[in-house]
Amino acid sequence: MTALDIIPEVACPPTDLWSDEPPLESDLHLQQIIILLSCLELLWRERSDYYASGNLTIYYNAEQLKKRDFCGPDFFVVLDTEKRPRKSWVVWGERGKYPDLIVEILSDSTANIDRNNKKILYQNTFRTPNYFWFDPNTLELQGFRLIEGQYQAISPNEQGYLWSEQLGLYLGIFDRKLRYFTANGQLVPTPQEAELEQRQAKEQALLEKEQALLEKEQAFLEKERERQAKEKLAQKLRELGIDPDAV
Repeated sequence: MTALDIIPEVACPPTDLWSDEPPLESDLHLQQIIILLSCLELLWRERSDYYASGNLTIYYNAEQLKKRDFCGPDFFVVLDTEKRPRKSWVVWGERGKYPDLIVEILSDSTANIDRNNKKILYQNTFRTPNYFWFDPNTLELQGFRLIEGQYQAISPNEQGYLWSEQLGLYLGIFDRKLRYFTANGQLVPTPQEAELEQRQAKEQALLEKEQALLEKEQAFLEKERERQAKEKLAQKLRELGIDPDAV
């Protein structure tokens, strides 16, 4: 018997785990998560190197499994990974990767945990570079950047937006919802808004084309009226015995 024969088998924790999160607090939470997901998917539609999800369990150690102490951010993004459907995010099955950005949607029952317990977890264990929380009722928005192992508050710009270097986008409030803004301050549209913009742009282009055709037709009619007036005058001069070319 060799030394290799007596090495004990190491039981690896499972990686094919279902998410085990409670229902969302309210319709506002659902609407907000859908906005964050759908806007990013539309903006990054050409990318396949990220994963974004909402209200999905993150499994990060075996002890957590035993205690059933699950953690599911309201919204999170992981960069430099494969974009594919998942039942949950299992850190040990994802090359040890944790979220690069997390957003928690505050409620009366979760605000204290989100501001304290989860902030400590995301700072010390997840080491998530960007952490934001947003209250859809009071519109409170806070953001933090991990600097030398500690979360430091992100200062807002003149519009009150908070920059996320992980996304390369601002997060700010528009129409009482948390939205993305580009580096130059442009609102990142939802799929519905983008579809409306495209439809309006097509309608505007069609109107401009019709206007151009109308102007062209009016110009033609004006020239035709001038030609007919000249011809009428010439005919009158001929009746008077006057050569119109000599006038």
